[in-house]
Amino acid sequence: MNNMIRVGMADLNICKTPNVITTLGLGSCIGLTFYDPVRKMGGMVHYMLPDSTLIRNNTNIAKFADTGIQELLKRVLEAGASRTRLVAKIAGGAKMFGLSGGSSISNVGEKNAIAARKILKQLNIPLVAEDTGLDYGRTIELHCETGELYIKAIKKPVKII
Repeated sequence: MNNMIRVGMADLNICKTPNVITTLGLGSCIGLTFYDPVRKMGGMVHYMLPDSTLIRNNTNIAKFADTGIQELLKRVLEAGASRTRLVAKIAGGAKMFGLSGGSSISNVGEKNAIAARKILKQLNIPLVAEDTGLDYGRTIELHCETGELYIKAIKKPVKII
């Protein structure tokens, strides 16, 4: 019997087969997963903002792309994943607010997705699949047995990447 490990908003955790790790309600936030296909393990971070350096008194590292992705990487490696085998997937980054113009609120989802791609490139971890943008929320599940990322959205078929 597998367990469902829940990751909240501005949160992260790791997962090993046969378990599944999930996060609910990704709007402009990004759910980023790391997965090691040989060890059948990985992890997920649900971050809200692209850059922790713009905020003073930041105590929650999982809230930001730069600090959250680094912390998730550290934890999956400590749990036994191989850095050379890790692959990443991302979902979310929607434009949830129909604001006109280039308001920073209206494009935070796009900035979050750009931050993930940039950080993964710096870390030399391949981004093998993504489901980002558009204007709807997503719930995601990383199945550690297979490495498949299930993406669920209201009134849409389940997508597997």
